[in-house]
Amino acid sequence: MRIVVSDFISLDGVVQAPGGAEEDTDGGFAHGAWSMPYFDVDTMGAVIGETMEGTEALLFGRRTWRTMADAWPGRAGDPFADQMNEIRKYVVSSTLTQDDLDWNNTTVLPPDNLVAVVQRVKSQPGGDVQVMGSATLARTLISNDLVDEYVLMIEPILLGGGKRLFPDDGVDRPLELVSSITSATGVLVSRYRPAAS
Repeated sequence: MRIVVSDFISLDGVVQAPGGAEEDTDGGFAHGAWSMPYFDVDTMGAVIGETMEGTEALLFGRRTWRTMADAWPGRAGDPFADQMNEIRKYVVSSTLTQDDLDWNNTTVLPPDNLVAVVQRVKSQPGGDVQVMGSATLARTLISNDLVDEYVLMIEPILLGGGKRLFPDDGVDRPLELVSSITSATGVLVSRYRPAAS
């Protein structure tokens, strides 16, 4: 299986709380829902749908999983919502228990030995494991060279601070551009893969 990181990202690299005002206010972040004015259903919706077609499982950090678990079950009947609700889901957490898993088809992965656990998931046959949001988890995966593709919706806004997607560890990680389109709202929707060494 491949690990695909999919994120709305500001031009200055911030991925914190793109969808809601109270989604993630850590560090005093006051720009929640910054991504919403730029969402273009025709272009961005099509890429999200295409990415989901190859996705067999979702991998979340605890906060993103909770946000999604609160949002999707109530939207049953919509094909995309039905897919979100039925697909296999993994959540990395040291605090959630099986009793907390109110979004069906979810399995808790303990953060201890996360790299080894994700490597085991990747070694299984199948399609993609998509990481949506989940900045801390995504940085860990990137730091350990576990990401096979990035689907980035680079939005024309500078946020001046907040949680960033990429590790600040001084390591260069060359990528190759697979595809790129621009939405009517000025979002650059780009797919990247690690460059062959």
